[in-house]
Amino acid sequence: MPQTAPAHRPRWWPELLLIAVVYAAYSGGRLLARGDVSTAVDHGLAILRAEKALLLNAEHPLNRLFTDVPALGIPADFVYASLHYLVTPAVLVWLFRRRPLRYRAARTWLMVSTLLGLVGFTLMPTCPPRLLDAGHGFVDTMAQYSSYGWWGTEASAPRGLGGMTNQYAAMPSLHVGWALWCGLMLWRHGRTPLLRTLAVVYPLLTTVVVMGTANHYFLDAVAGAAVMGVGALLTRPAMQLADRVRGRLGFASAASGSTVVGGGCETSAGERIPGQRTPSAGADDSTPATAR
Repeated sequence: MPQTAPAHRPRWWPELLLIAVVYAAYSGGRLLARGDVSTAVDHGLAILRAEKALLLNAEHPLNRLFTDVPALGIPADFVYASLHYLVTPAVLVWLFRRRPLRYRAARTWLMVSTLLGLVGFTLMPTCPPRLLDAGHGFVDTMAQYSSYGWWGTEASAPRGLGGMTNQYAAMPSLHVGWALWCGLMLWRHGRTPLLRTLAVVYPLLTTVVVMGTANHYFLDAVAGAAVMGVGALLTRPAMQLADRVRGRLGFASAASGSTVVGGGCETSAGERIPGQRTPSAGADDSTPATAR
C-alpha cells in the first residue's frame, strides 16, 4: 500500500517573526489610532446610556464589588494585567506543537480578528468606564490597587510607560476576544477535562474582570466576541490570499500542506510524473516514491 506523505509542521522562526511583526503593527496602530478625548468620552457615555436602556448595565455592581472587596479586586487586576499576554501565546505554542495541522488556520483567525479590532479602535475611540467623570460612579481599581502590582494609574502598562498605550482603545474588547479564541481552541482541540473546563472558565472570567475593573463596558465585550466571529469568516479567504501571494513570490507553501508531486502515487513501467524522483541504481522498483 502506498504511504501517505507526512504533514508539514510550520517552521518556528518564520512563525515567530510573523507574529512579532503583526503584534508590533497592531501596537503601533493602537497608538496612531488615538482620537480626540472628547469624542472618546461621548462614545463611552453613549454606550453607557444604551446599556441602561437595555438593562445590561452590569459594570456598576461588579465595579463596586471589586472596589469594596480587595480580596476580589486585587486578583482581578493581576488577571487583567497579565493573563491577556500570557495565555494567548501559550495556546499558540500549544497548537503549534500538539495540533500542527490546525495551527495555521487558528493563527490566521487570531491575526485577522486582531486587525479588525484595530479598525474598531480607529473608527470608534471609546473612553473606558474608569476614565469617565467620577460622577458616573466608576472607580479605577487598577489605580486603587496600583501599590500591589507593577502598573500605575494608566491601565495595565508598567509604571512610567503609560504613554506607550492607547487608553481609549476600548471598543471592541480584545481582552474578551482573545480569551474567547483561547477558549474555543482549548475546547475544540483539548482532550482532557481540565482543558475543557479552562475553555469555559477563562473567557467568562475575563469578561467579568474587564467590567469589574472598569476597563470595559459589557457592549465592548460583545463587540470583542463579534470581531472574533467576523475574523472566523474571513480566515479561509485570508489564507487563500496569502497562498496566492506566496505563490507569485515563488515560495512553496509548506503550511498549506503542499507535498512532492506524485508522492505516494504509483505509475506504470517507464512512466514518470513531473517532479517525481527517479529510482537510484539498485533501488527496489516496487518501493513507493515517498519511501525512497
